[in-house]
Amino acid sequence: MNWSWEFAFEILPELLEHFVQYTLVATVLGTIVGAALGLIFAVIRQLRIPLLAQLTTAFIEFVRSTPLLIQLFFLFYALPGMGVTLSPMFVGVLGLGVHYACYMADVYRSGIDAVPKGQWEASVALHLPPRITWQRVVLPQAIRNVLPALGNYAIAMFKETPFLAFITVPELLRTAQSIGGETFRYLEPFTMAGLIFLAASYPTALLLRRMEYRLAAY
Repeated sequence: MNWSWEFAFEILPELLEHFVQYTLVATVLGTIVGAALGLIFAVIRQLRIPLLAQLTTAFIEFVRSTPLLIQLFFLFYALPGMGVTLSPMFVGVLGLGVHYACYMADVYRSGIDAVPKGQWEASVALHLPPRITWQRVVLPQAIRNVLPALGNYAIAMFKETPFLAFITVPELLRTAQSIGGETFRYLEPFTMAGLIFLAASYPTALLLRRMEYRLAAY
């Protein structure tokens, strides 16, 4: 099959539209869910709340020990049998967010552990309430230290959004596959999809690396 630039540019707008509308949106929302939920998991485990900490740890280990695709299949195909029907996009965001939250939790925990012990002792000496200690002293320092690592997980999530094609989300890969099925030309759609992923992820990785260097300098 010969490469056709005319066909490649003809399908580019449709690929970009679905990339922005589904792939990018799923990544952004999934990252927000993952970052927020991962922080909650980390704090629960750090505070060693009885029973809740053990349940959180068990949940994290379960999610991390099972493939993301199986989790997506369960949410989208198995839950309707239990009377719970969710939209494909909602399942995609939820699945990505929860899956990566279990990894981000360890990132947050390492950031919390990296806060100097003197910061905790100073908070106690100043009689700061635990809530203020966490909100104003510990978490700002911890999150600042782990931002590059969280960004790396966001990029990894972005590159796993093609899994959403298996639950009927018309993201970039599924769109390329549909175009190939309609035109019987797969070279251009899949190549353009790969280039779009590269064009989005590589500059982001460079920015995160630069952020890491700048944060390390302070």
